[in-house]
Amino acid sequence: MDLSHLSALQHRLSHERDYLAKAKTVREQELRKVWIAQLEKEISAERKFLGLGEETAPEDMSNDDLLAELAA
Repeated sequence: MDLSHLSALQHRLSHERDYLAKAKTVREQELRKVWIAQLEKEISAERKFLGLGEETAPEDMSNDDLLAELAA
């Protein structure tokens, strides 16, 4: 399975989040928020296309679920 496109999207999302944190104007912040939302949507679609399902962020998981995931 070729995950290169998914990896590139995740890498770009990481950079956009960094740029958002350093944004100097409200306009730049709003623009980057839109780009981040678009990237998150594209990553979700790519994961679905690859049959990987939705990724659950650790902050969305309960402590018990997180511990079970780590123990697996």
